Order: sequence, then C-alpha cells, then structure tokens
Amino acid sequence: MIAVIDYEAGNLTSVSRALSHIGVDNIITSDVRQIAAAERVIFPGVGAAGAAMASLIRLGLDTAIRRAVADGKPVLGICLGTQIILETSRENQAACLGVIAGSVPAFSESFQEKGITGLKIPHMGWNRIQLKTDHPVFAGISPADEFYFVHSYYPQPANLDQVIATTDYGIAFPSVIGKNNLVATQFHPEKSGAPGLTILKNFSNWQPC
Repeated sequence: MIAVIDYEAGNLTSVSRALSHIGVDNIITSDVRQIAAAERVIFPGVGAAGAAMASLIRLGLDTAIRRAVADGKPVLGICLGTQIILETSRENQAACLGVIAGSVPAFSESFQEKGITGLKIPHMGWNRIQLKTDHPVFAGISPADEFYFVHSYYPQPANLDQVIATTDYGIAFPSVIGKNNLVATQFHPEKSGAPGLTILKNFSNWQPC
C-alpha cells in the first residue's frame, strides 16, 4: 500500500488514479498512523511553499515525512513535494523540511543573474531529463522521453551527488534529486503519459539498499 500524503496542496487525485491505473493499491491520507503503516509514501503537491509548510506542521505531517525517510521507507516527492524536502525556499522565504541539504531558487532570480531573457515563467509544458546516474526508479526511461513540468522554482541540493537528473530551461536545473530511500521529481510523473507511469511502477517495486 502506498500512502499519498494529503496536506491540502493539490493534484492528489491524479496521482492516486495513475497508481490505480497500473494496479498499485494506494490511499490518499493525512492520518499519520496510516502513513506510518504504509509500505511506501508519495509526497506530491502544487502551490506555494509557505502555505504548504504551514499545513504540514498543522497536521503533524512534517514529522511523519521525516520519520518515513529516517525509517528507510521508499518515499517519492513530486513537484512542490520535491522542493520542500530541502532546507529553505526563496518562495515565501519558507523554512522547509530539511530532509536534504540545500535550497530552492527562483527561475526569475537565476535568469536575471545570468542575463537570460525571453523565457516564460513558470516553466510549463513538456521537457526531457538528462540522467546523471543509473537509478532503479528510472529504469526503462529513454533520453527522448518527455515529462510534464509546471514550476517557477527548482530544487538545488547542496551535494551535487544527490542530483539524479537535470533539465535544460535557460539553465540546467536539477529535475530529479534523491538520496538513499528518497527520490523526488520536479516534474509530474502522473501527468507524463507512459514514461511517467513507468516511473510510478518502478517506484512501487523499488527496494532501496
């Protein structure tokens, strides 16, 4: 059973439907006991970092996520869930979960620093990923596969060894990060067609060392 964490941050039904489509039992829940009992956890989300962190703390889910990671349970972050596993976000100047050391910069600031103009923010639509390392969750993914993005901020781990894949949008930004039993995608696998379903299926079978 996969627990899809409900912290009032959207896109939960699409994740649950994608899992059901590939025959994976799942439950959308904000109950810390159900999360603790689940075999693995998906931490999705859309919206703003500050509001998301406030909801997580109010519901006690910040502790539940940290515990799932610490216990070695397979955990998948998606979109906003990928950003707020880091320490801080430029969005709302939010203090985040700190499961991975690093921060969440804004495209607008990064583009300004590098003199990049003409690219729309948010980064929205289909784009490829460039895998930097082999990872079981991305088995069967081709360099030509495209994934659906919609975001104005991006994850930046302090340890570059925790960058699993990058994507080019003006800059080469980390689009998949992770360590040990945690993996997180800036894109939405549940909205990315067959390649996204492959990732979800791989995650549902992943046994981290």
